[in-house]
This record gives sequence, C-alpha cells and structure tokens, in this order.
Amino acid sequence: MVDLHQLAAFCAMSLLLSAIPGPSVLFVIGRALTYGRRAALASVLGNALGGYVLVIAVALGVGAVVERSVLLFNAVKLAGAAYLVFLGVKALRAGWGSRSQTAMPEALPGAGGRSVRAGFTVGVTNPKSIVFLTAVLPQFVDREAGQVVTQMLLLGLAGAVLAVISDGVWGLAASAARTWLCRSSRGMSVLGGTGGLAMIGLGAAVALTGRAD
Repeated sequence: MVDLHQLAAFCAMSLLLSAIPGPSVLFVIGRALTYGRRAALASVLGNALGGYVLVIAVALGVGAVVERSVLLFNAVKLAGAAYLVFLGVKALRAGWGSRSQTAMPEALPGAGGRSVRAGFTVGVTNPKSIVFLTAVLPQFVDREAGQVVTQMLLLGLAGAVLAVISDGVWGLAASAARTWLCRSSRGMSVLGGTGGLAMIGLGAAVALTGRAD
C-alpha cells in the first residue's frame, strides 16, 4: 500500500506541475482553440490515458530502458514531434477552411473519438514524461512496504487524475474564449490558425528535447 505521506507529497508536486503550462497544457489549448470544448476534453482524456501507459512502462522497468537508450528515446521523441506537427497542419487547414464550413469541427461525427486517439498518441510519445516519470516516480515509493509496482501504478493513477482536472480546466477556459471570439468566420479562421501554430511550435520544441545526460 502507498504511504499516505508519500501519496500526499506526490499529489502536491503533480498538481503544481500540472498547473504550470507545459506541453500537455499547450496541446490541449491548441485543440480547444481549433476544435472547441468537446475535442479539448476528449484530448485531455486521451492524453491522460497515454501518460498512464508510460506510468505502467516505468513501473515495469521499460521506461528506464527507453530513457537510457539514445536510439529508442530519439525514436519516441521524433515520432511524437512529427505527430504534433501533423496535428498542427491539420488545425491550420481546418482554420483556413472554416469560412465555408456549415458545422463547427467539434460537431462533426467522430470528432470526439479522433481527439481521444490524438491525445493518447501525444501522451504516450511525450519524451519529457518518460524522463520525468523514470527519475521521479521511484522516489515516492516505500520499498520496505513491498509491492513496488503496485505503489507506482497507484501513484501514477493519482497523478493522472490530477492532470485530467488541471488540463480540463485549461481546456474549458480556452474553449470558452473560442466561443466568445468565434462570432464570425474570420474569428474562427484566426483561432484555428493560432491553435495550429501552437501545436507546430510544440512539435518543434519536443523534437529539440534532449536527454538528461
């Protein structure tokens, strides 16, 4: 069982880090500005699920292998960066085409499922999460209590729940701003372009992410 003091400390740190705008927050804001509230919240869910896959990988020791291997780390990093750029380009195209759309992108069939998949892919290929979880998660485990893997999974679950809450707040705020600003097709086009550029910039930043060594 997880020590309550360790759990509280990990939750406090996770909440603090989640509240600071980082890659996940910028990704969610970009999705919210381009596609709206439903897509943003679906992206938050997918991102959390992808992040929890990394928690499982770290708990089973796979995360350390990826973090220490230059080849594997760079492969994951570049895959995530390329996917973010791809999403950004799609958002730009959606923004440019919004003048002629008869339905908001978030109202189109299947938009929620696509956003969950997009968020999952971004979450599971986030190199910073791999490095962070590999370095930090084991520090909050009480090894004398045993069941180390279970403790890591529970800690990671708590962190994922807090991330969903924090990222969800950012997504709701950004989508509310979008609703207010998108009273014209021009406003939709500008916001779609802004969200797309944000995701492309985030992809470039991820591509430049280095390992701790």
